[in-house]
Order: sequence, then structure tokens, then C-alpha cells
Amino acid sequence: MSENNEQTVRVLLADDQQLIRDGIESLLNLQPGIDVIGTAENGADACEKAASLLPDLILMDIRMPGMDGIEATGQIAASHPNVRILMLTTFDDEDYIVRALRAGACGYLLKNLPAADLAQAIKLANAGIFQLAPSIAGKLVGNFNQIQPLAEPSPAIEIDLTKRELEVLKCLAEGDTNREIADKLVISMGTVKSHVSNILGRLELRDRIQAAIYAREHGII
Repeated sequence: MSENNEQTVRVLLADDQQLIRDGIESLLNLQPGIDVIGTAENGADACEKAASLLPDLILMDIRMPGMDGIEATGQIAASHPNVRILMLTTFDDEDYIVRALRAGACGYLLKNLPAADLAQAIKLANAGIFQLAPSIAGKLVGNFNQIQPLAEPSPAIEIDLTKRELEVLKCLAEGDTNREIADKLVISMGTVKSHVSNILGRLELRDRIQAAIYAREHGII
């Protein structure tokens, strides 16, 4: 435990470059509330270490030899849903971003942020708060209409949501905040939060970004 009794986040670091792994591990272990319990050199190694170490959170690189970070994220998210996965990479390519979020990542950060900011992002992600680098967030929202849906989207009528929940889901897909949804649908903020929680639970999604992607993939918007 750290001095202020906050929970220590147990982190697994996956990166194919040893110098990067060693550097990030050293910097993070100097941050209060962060404990790097292991490292992995590629996606397959990350899957094995996730199973044996059961970290709270994995910092996952994208491009790694053999199994890449996105494939590893999908496998770990499926087998260990309580382990949060935060992408940490130098690549801000839109395809990587969307694929990582679809795979189950709880955020997408770039390696140019300070160690203290990375530690704070880890703590917030571990607490269930989605993390995106500011430049990534702007790119994702600004180009969201270009995200390609599934080849054969499922009709919205087959989705087990109420009419009001579908309306809220459409708003999420349009990038609306809770306040904007409340104003648009003339409902309270508390009601919006309740609907968002129900949507994520029923569709088995982790966050509103995945909900927005889901809506576009299934022809809801």
C-alpha cells in the first residue's frame, strides 16, 4: 500500500523492446501506488504472464513479433475479463485504435507522456475510467463516421434494449456526453447514467466507446 492507503495497482508490461520495458518499469516503480509485477516481450508471452500473474492491468504495446498486442488483448479480455488492458504505443493509426478498442482495451495512450501522467492513467483505468490520449480522442471522434461497420450488420430490432435505451445508444454513437444526451432526450442526468449502465451490462461492453462502436457495427446508426 502507498502512504495515503490507496490500492496499489499490479501492472504487467508488454513491449518487444527490452530497453523500453526496462525504462518504463523503472519509471513506474518510482510512482506511488504502482507495482510492475512482470514484463512480457510479445503478445503470446503477455497471455501466459496474464494467466500466471493475474495483474490488475496490462500495459500493452501494439506491434510485437509473433502475436501482436491487439490479438493478445482479445485473448486476455476473453479469458480474464477482470484484467484491464491499456494500450501504450507510438502509433496513433486509426485502424489500430479502433481494432484495439474492439478487442477490449480500456484505453489507448502514446509513449510520449510523462511517467507521472502514465501512472495516473493506470490508476484511473484500473478504477474503470476509460483513458485516451487527447490527440487520439480527437482523431477518434472526428473520424468516427468513417469506422466501417460489419459486412452484415445485425438489425437493431434483434438487440435486447428498450426503445429509450436504443435512443441513448444512438446518442453514444454520435459522441454525445451525458449532459448532451439528457438535453437531447429531455431526461435527467441520473436517468442517462442508469441507461448507459444498463446498455453496457446487457451488451456486455466495457465502456461507452465500445458501445458507440457496437452501435455502428450493428446498423443502429
